[in-house]
Amino acid sequence: MTVRAVKKGFFWSNIAVAGLLALILLFNCFYVIEEQEQAVVVTLGSPSVVEAPGIHLKIPLIQKVHTLSMAAKGLEIGYKESSGGGWVSVGSESEMITVDYNFVNVDFFLEYRISNPERYMFASSEPDAIFKSLALSYIRDTIGLHVVDEVITTGRNEIQAEIYDKLSKRLVQEDIGLQLLKITIQDSEPPTESVRDAFKNVETAKQVRETKINEARKYESEQLPAARAQADATLKEAEAEKEMRINDAKAQVAVFNAMYEEYQKNPFMTRQRMFYEAMEDILPHMKIIIDNGDGTTSKVLPLESFSDWGTR
Repeated sequence: MTVRAVKKGFFWSNIAVAGLLALILLFNCFYVIEEQEQAVVVTLGSPSVVEAPGIHLKIPLIQKVHTLSMAAKGLEIGYKESSGGGWVSVGSESEMITVDYNFVNVDFFLEYRISNPERYMFASSEPDAIFKSLALSYIRDTIGLHVVDEVITTGRNEIQAEIYDKLSKRLVQEDIGLQLLKITIQDSEPPTESVRDAFKNVETAKQVRETKINEARKYESEQLPAARAQADATLKEAEAEKEMRINDAKAQVAVFNAMYEEYQKNPFMTRQRMFYEAMEDILPHMKIIIDNGDGTTSKVLPLESFSDWGTR
């Protein structure tokens, strides 16, 4: 092979290498942002955020692009997915102690997302791990402020709200580019079967109590109108009786006053008339009893009624 041929071979190989490098650089001049994604573009150590989806240009070897998903993420605390596809408990995360010194197993599911891609990339080395550590801390702290009955039965909504408020404020302080969206208690139960059964019995008793209270309120709503109606009727009857007695008393007073006026005009005749009127009321109902005088025997004589005397 001649020197000319060797030089020619080197020339074409250089052309091929240059072309390959050009193609590589050409492909590295573009990057794509999908929906629900944002990119952090670092230019000589200076980051900037690109939010618009689509194809974007970059300077090869000068700019480095980190594409991040802005969709919501899920975090399980107290349980995890097993290799077989089911879920298994993580005791180191789920076992907690309440304010009344009872142990309880509580599983949580948290939804969060990246709120600031630049802070997410450069404020800390492992923002997701920090988020989980903070979540565990505030979950244990909040569970430790409630009695076991509230954790298992009645206080779930209140506990979730407290943890959400505390963790959200802490994330703002830490400024690691993450935002809490939602926290949910997936399950909560006592650590032993006997205690679990006891709490189920308590919950059943509460439900029975609520049922009885509702039944009592229903009975009250049914009976109260009837009782009020009866009370109104009794009051009306009392008012009518009152009016009748007042009117009767007024009539008797009027009769007495009229009789007194007659008495003042003619006392003797008035007394005689009053005596005769009284006898007319008394004599028809009298019986004659003749006693022999020794106080031991008595005899009722079959005398004629005084009411017949006036007819003779």
